[in-house]
Amino acid sequence: MAVIKSFKRGRRDNMSMHPTEVVAMLYVHEQDGRRILQIDTHGSDEREIPDKVSQTIQLTEESAKALYNCLKSEFGFA
Repeated sequence: MAVIKSFKRGRRDNMSMHPTEVVAMLYVHEQDGRRILQIDTHGSDEREIPDKVSQTIQLTEESAKALYNCLKSEFGFA
């Protein structure tokens, strides 16, 4: 669980799609005048406790904008 403060481009020669697909939950919260976007993933249906939160990341406005710019660049979003 972490608040992402920035993104740094890396390089990985061997990367493949993860075999497990899950649904992510999005939450937006305002704290001390700052908006936070939280993304939680829950365990897959095959997991011992399927609905248990697996990962949580939070984005600030600044890190969300950085991710948005990356998505625009990589996927051609307008």
